[in-house]
Amino acid sequence: MRYSMRTVTWKFCETTESLPDLNGKKKLLVREPQDIFDNYLPLFKNQVRERFVVFWLNSVNRVLGFEVVTEGILNSSLAHPREVFRGAVVSTAASIIIAHNHPSENTEPSQEDISITKQLVEAGKIIGIPVHDHIIFASESFISMAALRMI
Repeated sequence: MRYSMRTVTWKFCETTESLPDLNGKKKLLVREPQDIFDNYLPLFKNQVRERFVVFWLNSVNRVLGFEVVTEGILNSSLAHPREVFRGAVVSTAASIIIAHNHPSENTEPSQEDISITKQLVEAGKIIGIPVHDHIIFASESFISMAALRMI
């Protein structure tokens, strides 16, 4: 019997999207949801489609990096645990915070938001990378699902 091994090499590439407002924000210490909102609003501001982002945190809640996982349509964005946690595993994140925007400017979590949050929290428990929060951005406001005790 023959055995073979396959090696997979992961490479991260820089985004082609220019976000000068985010310069120097990579190692942000997150103490509360407001920190994510105040420092990463440019990722979501003036977006006409939903954008789903995962922030990778180290063991002291410093942002290691982030990834735009999906961009959806006007009122929906599909996210699967496989895509959400892939970068977190590769970057050796201790935990994650997920966030997305509502172009409608309504911060109320939809049933789909609640469902995907529950699914991601369960997946995080299984692989040992907890989801600290799911933040929903509107133009000038946000809600934290952790603060609402939905996580």
